[in-house]
Amino acid sequence: MAARVRFSLAKASRHLAAADPVLAALIEAHGPYTPRPAMDHYDSLLRTILFQQLAGAAARTIQRRWLALYGDGPAGGEGRYPTPAELLATSDEAFRGAGVSRQKAGYMRDLAAHVVAGDLDLTALDALPDDEVTRRLVAVKGLGEWSAHMFLMFQLGRPDVLPTGDFGVRAGMRIAYGLAAPPTPAEARAIGERWAPYRSVGAWYMWRAVDGGA
Repeated sequence: MAARVRFSLAKASRHLAAADPVLAALIEAHGPYTPRPAMDHYDSLLRTILFQQLAGAAARTIQRRWLALYGDGPAGGEGRYPTPAELLATSDEAFRGAGVSRQKAGYMRDLAAHVVAGDLDLTALDALPDDEVTRRLVAVKGLGEWSAHMFLMFQLGRPDVLPTGDFGVRAGMRIAYGLAAPPTPAEARAIGERWAPYRSVGAWYMWRAVDGGA
């Protein structure tokens, strides 16, 4: 599925390069902003819960085992995301056998229960402002502000999200701006002020700074 982008990438790059010479250098070094492909909203939230506090390789192994519980995916691929009803019917033993912790299974069930009950209308989120999307998502156990920020950035393609609770963003700021230590969330917010209204793109370049070391 193609990435959801609701703004001009070229305009964002021009604005950021003009507003901040540090970002101008990162844009030159790493090329254009390339957001990851969007998923189904419900599937993306399940993935967010599954990947919390796990290294990428370990999370992908557990993901593969868990998705395999629900049969073949699109085009006969291995595994697929369960519907809310299927997830609610999944036993603790099945979750545990796939490597999903009891806590994460509980979070997934809470998400599915919210969807089944109609308390979380995922189709309505596209039209809501950022703060209302966040309010609705954090009502689900296991989805906090960071999860909401990732959803806004990568699922809804919102341009002006700065996830100051993300350690990678703050680590990138330390590298990019030559700081002695990663900034606090409040300090990171101040650094990112000049990036508005394209703070999502600025945050992406902070991750690139970590990947590239500069």
